[in-house]
Amino acid sequence: MMRLYHCVGARSMRSLWLLYEMGVEFELETLEFSMESLRTPDYLSVSPLGRVPCLVDKEVKLFESGAICQYLCEHYDDGRLYRAPGSSDRIKWLQWIHYAETIAVHGAALVQQKVFIAPEKRSDVVQKLESRRLFLSIKMLEPILSEQKYLLGDSFTAVDTGIGYSIHLAKQFIDTSALTAVDAYYERLISRDAFQRAL
Repeated sequence: MMRLYHCVGARSMRSLWLLYEMGVEFELETLEFSMESLRTPDYLSVSPLGRVPCLVDKEVKLFESGAICQYLCEHYDDGRLYRAPGSSDRIKWLQWIHYAETIAVHGAALVQQKVFIAPEKRSDVVQKLESRRLFLSIKMLEPILSEQKYLLGDSFTAVDTGIGYSIHLAKQFIDTSALTAVDAYYERLISRDAFQRAL
């Protein structure tokens, strides 16, 4: 059976959320977010960098959330969440799948600065710069979401799990209340049962 390796609060939430949206059977292996848990020889044999997510499906091993999303959609989607080659929305689907990481990388930098780095070694300059970059990367979604419910129109797709997680992470560090369409979009996402199960 397919298995997802996951840490609570990590980027693996994207993959977990998508699996719940799909309703496919899988085993969930929840690991502690620690060096001791993620750097064991057993886990490194599955995920060479010792990070999450990691998806194992028979002989397939994937450890990049965008690739996991694309793989799951190509092999398990029932037509709701994926946009296949030739679809009119295919290019937008690919763009948003990968743009999720553009947002998340700034959130991850702030996690390092505000959580993992010792207080005396934190940089106010880096925190301000990354907060600004994070806000701007989300702000660009505002005009799109002011005209439609989801990133590809009025239907929820897999891209919303990727972008949705990145906004969820961002909200721990920045105020998005000026982005009313983004905030309304976020409220729609967090009301979904699959999102709540993935928390």
